[in-house]
Formats: sequence, C-alpha cells, structure tokens
Amino acid sequence: MAGEHKTYFNSVDWDALQADHPIGDAFVSFAQKSQDEIRAHQEKLFARCVNRAWQVPFYQKLWGDAGIEPGDIKGLETLASLPMFDKSDIMDSIGRKPPLGDFAGFESHSDGRPPVIMHTTSGTTGTPQVLLFGAKSREAQNLLLGRLYRFQGLRPDDVVHSVYGHGMINGGHYVREAVIHWTSAIFMSAGTGVETRSVRQVELMRDFGATVIVGFADYIKKLAKVAVEQGIDPVKDLKIRMVSGHLGREDKDSLSESWGGVECFDWYGVGDTGCIAGEGPDRDGLYVMEDAQYLEVCDIDSGAPVADGASGDMVCTCLYKDDIYPTIRFNTHDVTAVKMGQSSLGLNFKRIEGFLGRSDNMVKIRGINIFPQAMGPLLEEVDSFAGEFICRAERDGAGRDEFIVCAEVNGPRGDSEVGKYKALLKQKIGIDCGVELSGPGDLAQLTQTEVRQKPIRLIDERFK
Repeated sequence: MAGEHKTYFNSVDWDALQADHPIGDAFVSFAQKSQDEIRAHQEKLFARCVNRAWQVPFYQKLWGDAGIEPGDIKGLETLASLPMFDKSDIMDSIGRKPPLGDFAGFESHSDGRPPVIMHTTSGTTGTPQVLLFGAKSREAQNLLLGRLYRFQGLRPDDVVHSVYGHGMINGGHYVREAVIHWTSAIFMSAGTGVETRSVRQVELMRDFGATVIVGFADYIKKLAKVAVEQGIDPVKDLKIRMVSGHLGREDKDSLSESWGGVECFDWYGVGDTGCIAGEGPDRDGLYVMEDAQYLEVCDIDSGAPVADGASGDMVCTCLYKDDIYPTIRFNTHDVTAVKMGQSSLGLNFKRIEGFLGRSDNMVKIRGINIFPQAMGPLLEEVDSFAGEFICRAERDGAGRDEFIVCAEVNGPRGDSEVGKYKALLKQKIGIDCGVELSGPGDLAQLTQTEVRQKPIRLIDERFK
C-alpha cells in the first residue's frame, strides 16, 4: 500500500496561517497595534525564515561568501549587514543547478519534495525567471492580496473582471487564487487582449455585470476606449465601481474619469515576493503589509538605507516564506520612497509612495536620471495626448545622449503640437527632449499593450 501522499491542501495549517496574517477586521486591528508589538511579531517570523534559509544551498553560498555564519544573524537589527540578492543571482542559481536552481531548498526535505507551484516572471527586464512556491507561502501570498482587496472595499456581491495574463506568468493565476480563496466575489479571468479580445472583454463585463476591474492601468484605460468605440457607454451600460491594480505614477484622475469617476486603488508587488503594499480606503500612500513583509528603501548606488522621504530601491524580506524559496533582502530594483506623516486611519504600518520607476531601467541623460515609466502622467497634461507612449535613448556620433519621447495624440501632429510637448518635458525633466507624435494605435507594435501585461516603455539604442 502506498504511503501517505502529502498534497497542497493538507500541507497548510490554515488556522496558524490566519493567526500569523489576519484578514478582514482582524487585519485592521493588528495594523493598529503599537510599533513594538508589530516588531515583536516580525522578529518571530524572521527567526523562522533565517532558520529555514540556512538549510538552503543558495543561502549557504550567498551568506557564506560574505563571511556570515550561523549565529551572526541576531534579528532584524542585523538585517542590513546581510548581502542583498536580485534576479541575476536567481538566474545564476538556475545555471548552477538547472532547471529549477538551488534556491528552493528541496534537498533538505528528507521525505521527498513537498508540493510546489512553479511559474515564471513576465520577462519584462530580460529572460523570464523561474518562480517557486510552497503551499504555505503560496496561500500566505494569496491571503495578503485577498485581504488587501477587501480592505480597499471589495464586497461579497462583487463581480471581478481580471485582465492579468495567464500561461506561465504568475500574475493571473495568483490574483485568481487570491479572489476565489480569500473573498466571496465572483471572478472572471478574462486575461490579456490576446487571451480574450478587448471587444469581447467589454461585452463580458456588460453581460455578467462586472463591478470591479483588476489589472494594469494601461490596459484598463484601453478597455474604456474600446467600450466607447463599440457604442457601449462605460458609465451607463457598465456597472464598474472600483479599479484595483498597478497604477505606478499613472494619472489616477484620468483612469477614474475614463470609467465614470470610479475609485481607483494602487498596489505593489513582484513575483518573488507577492503583495508588498497597497492603498487603503484613505488612498493616502500604500500600506506595507508589515506582518508579512519587511521593506527597506536603499540607495540605488551604494545600497545604504535612505532617510524616510528619499527615494531608493525597494529591498524586501518576506517574513512568511519559511518553506520553499526563503526571500531575505531581495532587491526588486523598483524605486519608491517612504511616505511621511501619520495614517488618518490610525494604522501603524509603514506607508510608501508607490512605484516610481525601475532603477535598472532608469536612463541617465546628460546628468539627469529619467524613469521612462514616469512619462505617462507628464504627457497627460497636454489635452491631445491619447494615452500611449514609448521612449528611446540614442547616442549620436559625438557621444551625446538624446532622449526621445514618442506619443500617440488625437488631432494635429505639426510643429506647434510638438512644441507643446517639448516645452512641458523641458519644464518637468530639465533637459531638451526629442518628441515624435503618432496617431492613436500607431505605437501598439512597439509598446505591445495588447500582448503584454506591462507595456514596453523604453528602447535603449545607445549601446548597439
């Protein structure tokens, strides 16, 4: 007779999971605890993660190469002395031990490999990276997002229309699990414009009474335009009351207006960490999920901690990942700043400004740091901007770097209109930028908005 077979669902202690990471009203109560109480909770979970990490070859090498020995890590106060790692280190791990790498720590399980979920990243900044999740850490990740949706106002009677992609990419699957496992809402997994044509998506929202849209802001705005083109009024014919997604520095007002003034909520996370932070009903900064995530903001060049209010790379330690792939000091290379002041809701969780750009996608043009993703909200200030853009960085024969912003516009595209955009960018960025204007839809092949969850915003031609 075969031995006991451990499955995903009998690998999770569900009561312990919700005790460590409360949901609903219990979450709000926890976030109102004193900072000392929150820190004690973090220390308890961090100790588990460190113990687990020492059993994993990836950390034995990473920490061993830095001269760190068991016992050196006393708690979160010594966290800054540990080396960071990023996607390149995970890819090196996969190279050392293909195809799954040595960062999951399968070797330490004497009774065989535990249940595991495998996905990849989207490959926005290079080759897609393998992502591995244990049952406990996967459900913790799902819980964090599900509770954030509820905190933002998701109701049991809502119908959620998701435009996150599926396939090997983690995002769509994880969002679906978060909603169906940790809320009572109905979930519609429409996916990207390739999985379900945009016209059909609008029809599905109408026919099934969608009330909430989740996904990336660029495509959600596009769907409002598609609805109008199909003779469907986004306000009168559809029932959308809430949008929750990755807004970055997107102009929330224009996104809200495109759907009739709905409430729009931003949240942030990456494949390796899950949900790190999100806006609450006050929409005053993104609350870091501090019962589950310990977030540092570090200088892009030196890696040293920066003062609150200063921008830097987000470096995340997942306090819940003590089964497969412990994640301690993962440098996301996404830039943010800690938000100053107190929460109007009386919560003692740290707040951040949200996604301000990628440090590994930042371009330095004549001494000025430019984040291509930040161009969208700037361009919104010109009435003719049609919503889509892409940037190019070029270097001429004399070695001078140029930054060109290519934008889709409605109406005339002559010198007068180009001048408006040039003047705006000079005022906002501080240098002269090139401007190329195109008609609506002309940049789709370059931005790949219909195909990708995250549109391409930079083509760097300087090193070709």
